Amino acid sequence: MNHLHRQKLFSLFDQEQAVVYLRGAEIMHRYETDYEFPFRQESNFWYLTGVDEPDYQLLLDLNQQEYHLFAPDRDSQFAVWHGRVKTKEQIQDEYEPDHLHYDSALPKVLDELGPGKIYCVNDQQGDYFKDTFDYQGPVDVDVLTERLTHCRVFKTDWELDQMREAARVNNVAHRRVLKALEPGKYEYELKAVFDYHQIKNGLLQPAYTGIFGSGPNSAIMHYVNNDRKIEDGDLLLIDAGYEYRGYASDFTRTYPANGSFTKIQAAVYETVLEAQKKAIDMIEPDVKMEKIHMQAARTMMQGLKEADIIRGSIEDIMENDVFALFFPHGLGHFLGLDTHDVGGYPKGVEKIERPGIEYLRARRNLQPDMVVTIEPGIYFIPALLKPALDNPDLNSFLNREKVESLFDFGGIRIEDNIIITDDGYENLTDVPKERDAIEQIMAAS
Repeated sequence: MNHLHRQKLFSLFDQEQAVVYLRGAEIMHRYETDYEFPFRQESNFWYLTGVDEPDYQLLLDLNQQEYHLFAPDRDSQFAVWHGRVKTKEQIQDEYEPDHLHYDSALPKVLDELGPGKIYCVNDQQGDYFKDTFDYQGPVDVDVLTERLTHCRVFKTDWELDQMREAARVNNVAHRRVLKALEPGKYEYELKAVFDYHQIKNGLLQPAYTGIFGSGPNSAIMHYVNNDRKIEDGDLLLIDAGYEYRGYASDFTRTYPANGSFTKIQAAVYETVLEAQKKAIDMIEPDVKMEKIHMQAARTMMQGLKEADIIRGSIEDIMENDVFALFFPHGLGHFLGLDTHDVGGYPKGVEKIERPGIEYLRARRNLQPDMVVTIEPGIYFIPALLKPALDNPDLNSFLNREKVESLFDFGGIRIEDNIIITDDGYENLTDVPKERDAIEQIMAAS
């Protein structure tokens, strides 16, 4: 289906005497050793070619609107260490370029095409191109990135099907973790359960480094150690997903380790869940992402006020950015070939310099065929709360006794993956999030 992606990109260019150049990923090693990291193709190259092998390059001839793929000319030693060397016929059948060449032919093809301009995705590839092929003409590193981003933001039906499959397996793996959770296990044991069910279902590539944070670790935004023993009374926050054919899934759930939420855990959990439900219900074409973010923040502040954790009018709480002390990240992000996918900030759109919302990863009107995450959260982070308790502009909003008692609480986040449709949305996430359902499943396990 990559020919559809190339057609989308071609449609954004005039037929001009110019070419698009992209270099695929190489095998990466750990520092200066022969330890190879698992290969994962660069996302733009994957989008245009479907090639999941190292050392490939491409040219798109914008004049003739044709696709030239350049394959590495592998030798026998490659076969010894990395497997069989494909014939040109096999490469042609698999990737279906208009023209297939070995990479040594690239200078000759360039000379034949005679481009007046080269479009690259960044300075690094532009500099590589100029240095390698002694190209003296103009190299544009802005236009291609902008137009590829536009293409990738709006998913084709085929892309959405890949994301549905990634989500299907992620639903299975998350449910298995819920059933396996109990005090006394280590965070990495739950990660092992999660990884096992992804791999069992044929998904081999994590979309990102999964978070399996228990107790205070559940309030660390990008916690990756996953080595703490889970204690009775802890919460466990699981933020993890694998990718299917390059397309990511990204869910978060928060569970009570012993199977039952405490009174304060239940109050905070219900607040986050209500915020997430209201946020998802707001999704429709043309709604602004920051509008949903602020509504979610307002909902969570109302819940914290009802729990007597914060005090004052909701208007004053919002105006003074108290929400950022408990909800310091953005509501969500685009999802696709990358977990934090491209397109969140179109050209000319700047970040809002305001606590909390400055970390919003997508600031634009939502449109059909976009895929986003919706992931509100409440966290008790001493590094944010201790200074606030000593800040005369903020401490009047905080119930010091309750806030200090929650320094070891951790955090609660609930995250679903959402396709924007013509009349609303499609939720790809089917992991239990109602408190009663979670407790019933854990009791039965």
